[in-house]
Amino acid sequence: MMKIYTKTGDKGSTSLFGGKRVQKHHLLVEAYGTVDELNAYIGLIRDNVDDTDTKTNLISIQNVLFEIGAHLASDSENDKKNKSKIPKIKQNSIEFLEHKIDLMNNSLAPMTHFILPGGHTLVSFCHIARAVCRRAERRVCQASENQNINSTIIIYLNRLSDFLFVLARKLSNDLKIEEIKWIPSKNV
Repeated sequence: MMKIYTKTGDKGSTSLFGGKRVQKHHLLVEAYGTVDELNAYIGLIRDNVDDTDTKTNLISIQNVLFEIGAHLASDSENDKKNKSKIPKIKQNSIEFLEHKIDLMNNSLAPMTHFILPGGHTLVSFCHIARAVCRRAERRVCQASENQNINSTIIIYLNRLSDFLFVLARKLSNDLKIEEIKWIPSKNV
């Protein structure tokens, strides 16, 4: 049985996949921690959605997010051996998201304004996940300035935030929740 606590991080450091120790505020740790947070929110959406296809799609996404986390948690410069064991983030994962976005979008009214998040708890969960996804994308972009990070990861996170936005719209439509348009106030 694997112990949950190791006590090795009690002084503010953690190990990357491969053994290199870094501070817990290291950009890679922040990046994969944010991806983990995103994965938890997607699990929350999955737990609350009734549609079997959507649940299946979300499980597929969660698996890719675990793979992304594994890539980010590995020391790309010094751990070629372990990094090669992690499944690569492939173009077809991005194409999967694009296909699902297009399918959902086909049943929705065209957007004419920005939409205020909310209207139903499940829709709000999607918007929270979308915002966390954007933060994860920013953290990965920031880490990529100093680390060799596969650009497919950034593209995947960018597309995933789009998927989550369209999923929120689809769920609003399915639940017959009115989308509230953002109309800028006219300060005079």
